[in-house]
Amino acid sequence: MRVIHLYKDYFPILGGIENHLRVLAKAQVCMGLEVIVLVTSPTRKTIELLDGSVRVLKASRWLTVASTPLSPMFFLYARRLLPRCDLIHLHHPYPPGEIAYLLSGGNTPAVLTYHSDIVRQRLSGRLYRPWLYRVLARVARIVVTSPIYLETSPHLRAFRDKCRIVPLGIDVARFFSVPAEAAQALRSSWCSASHRPHVLFVGRLRYYKGIDTLLYALARLPDIHATIVGTGPMERPWRMLARDLRILDRVHFLGEVPDSELPLVYHAADLFVLPANARAEAFGTVLLEAMAAGLPVITTEIGTGTTWVVGEAGWIVPPRDPVALAEAIWLALDQPEVARARGRQGQERVRREFTAEKMAQGVLEIYTEVLHQATSQRTSPKP
Repeated sequence: MRVIHLYKDYFPILGGIENHLRVLAKAQVCMGLEVIVLVTSPTRKTIELLDGSVRVLKASRWLTVASTPLSPMFFLYARRLLPRCDLIHLHHPYPPGEIAYLLSGGNTPAVLTYHSDIVRQRLSGRLYRPWLYRVLARVARIVVTSPIYLETSPHLRAFRDKCRIVPLGIDVARFFSVPAEAAQALRSSWCSASHRPHVLFVGRLRYYKGIDTLLYALARLPDIHATIVGTGPMERPWRMLARDLRILDRVHFLGEVPDSELPLVYHAADLFVLPANARAEAFGTVLLEAMAAGLPVITTEIGTGTTWVVGEAGWIVPPRDPVALAEAIWLALDQPEVARARGRQGQERVRREFTAEKMAQGVLEIYTEVLHQATSQRTSPKP
């Protein structure tokens, strides 16, 4: 089976969907599928490469509008490749990929993973909505990453019959354990006060991650340090906020960390916090990574998959509530036995429910269902 995935970016660009796409593509190759990934290049140069056995085409990027890369070469590659594949896998939101699918004529069966609603770009979201609904009506199946998102997304209600729940998964084993000495050495490199409690955040520094709420919470917790891993458009404003709150000596912005070093980062911390404040945080793969490392977690109830991912293995607080977040951080760190127990519970939950293998198997079952349906429709006698 030859499958093509369409999205905007791929590794080494880091992000929730980018990471998921790579994990899924590699797992599919291990299952015997031929996998092509078509994305855009970070430059005006078209790049073709192999990531293991995954064929990756990065079409030259001309410009970026509202976080959406635009590339005429993307459409040319799509026109050539889509008819040659057995199945197309779209990853929403990326309007150019979805439009490329519509322009292909829709003869090749397609599946769409609905990662998130278009949240902040309200005007462009409204303008694009008719196209989105055409895509959702045409694809054979819609993969939704949590039952909560299926219930709360206003755009999926009309298409419930073709929706299937397949949670995201990760390479769990790589996060289970790291050398304790290496984790302690990394922690000491963050600051001289390595004996102080350390709260960790990992992710793109975008508005919906809610780091401002974390900073206000830290202002109420004078003995606690925070390490922020990632870059993004909100890095400078949040650095300035930490300075204004006079906590910059306790907040360590590390920037990007190589993917291979992330397990060590998780094991060097005491607590993981994802203080998201908008539906753009649809699932929270970083929660899975932290839980796989045995780290107790705190996240927010925003009507998406974040609290469903955590289950009973962490603490849930309201979004944009630094007082509640500060209380939860203090409670988790003041009860180390409870925190360790929840960390073990989270690790077992990820091992049981959120592995890359289980995710890939769930997606493969959908592919098989779709291709069987397409074959039946082609071979059934016409009235």
